[in-house]
Amino acid sequence: METKKLGNFGERIAENYLRNKGYQILERNYLFRIPGSPQKGEIDIIAKKEDITSFIEVKTLTEKNFSLRPEDKINFSKRKKLRITAESWLMKNKIPLNSKWQIDVISVKIMPDRKIKIWHFQNAISY
Repeated sequence: METKKLGNFGERIAENYLRNKGYQILERNYLFRIPGSPQKGEIDIIAKKEDITSFIEVKTLTEKNFSLRPEDKINFSKRKKLRITAESWLMKNKIPLNSKWQIDVISVKIMPDRKIKIWHFQNAISY
């Protein structure tokens, strides 16, 4: 499966997982061009449960990359972009930065037998 299709598939799995856990999905694939930089940030899923807004990075792997844990693919630069992008979404939606929000990681592994394993790391990236 090509990388983009694999990522989209993993995001749909993560979205269904979140809905089943009582989250309200607010937005998918939010893009933000970082001022003064050619880079852009993206948040895969923005969801809310109770009074906490969660900005969720989804990492999906198949058996050919099982030597890595999906969450290990989020380096310092990616963490910084996630934080800046999350803050931009909050400001755009007129939500105070001191409200309850967090950055989560959902790891989706597609096993050789086509079974799917999901790990949800809440508040995984500090800001």
